[in-house]
Amino acid sequence: MSERARTWALRLLALGIAIGIWFNASVEDRLVFSEKVVEAGVSYNGPRGFIVINPVHTVNVRLTGSRKAVRQLNPFQVSVTVELSQRQEGSASISLGPENVLAPSGLDVVAVEPGTIRVDLEREVTQRVPVTPKLVGKPAAGAILGEPEVFPNQVYVVGPASLISHLEALSTPPISLDGRNATFEEEVPVLSPDPLIQIIEPPSKVSVRIPIQPPPEKPVKDSGQRKEKT
Repeated sequence: MSERARTWALRLLALGIAIGIWFNASVEDRLVFSEKVVEAGVSYNGPRGFIVINPVHTVNVRLTGSRKAVRQLNPFQVSVTVELSQRQEGSASISLGPENVLAPSGLDVVAVEPGTIRVDLEREVTQRVPVTPKLVGKPAAGAILGEPEVFPNQVYVVGPASLISHLEALSTPPISLDGRNATFEEEVPVLSPDPLIQIIEPPSKVSVRIPIQPPPEKPVKDSGQRKEKT
């Protein structure tokens, strides 16, 4: 065999080996199965007028599929939905399975861990609640602090009945009085004591007016001498 023919034979052999490796890898990606566990977010479809107390926010979902599908999986593509529209107020144990999982095609759900979660449904109520500003520090020496005024002084909140029933007032971030010697105003947010309690009306900021009377002026002493009579 000539040198040229031998060179071409070696090139064809190398090409065949490369094609074989590619083909085997491609077949392996499609036919060899792999498994992966992802942390998935949980959402709830509850009945109107009710709210889920202490919800489970994430569960682990075990998935299986081809090696390629598992390798390309983005965890954010997997989610879990809990259907509660037919349930009534109270506590219940909910079983989770493949029917609750939304995942990309080509992947199968092996299991959801935990397979059962506890759900507490409570009636949602709306109530008007006063706002009390939180004051810290002390005004300037001798200054007199008056009663703070809040505009608006009440806001509407919505949340679980058990939490709203014990809610006497909403607060604000600390407003410093240090060194103040005159009346001032600040616009501050209203703080919710619990993530399940939401401020719905009016907007979540209020204007706080804090009256302060300045310290009384000290009398000025007469340092001059009296003029003598002539």
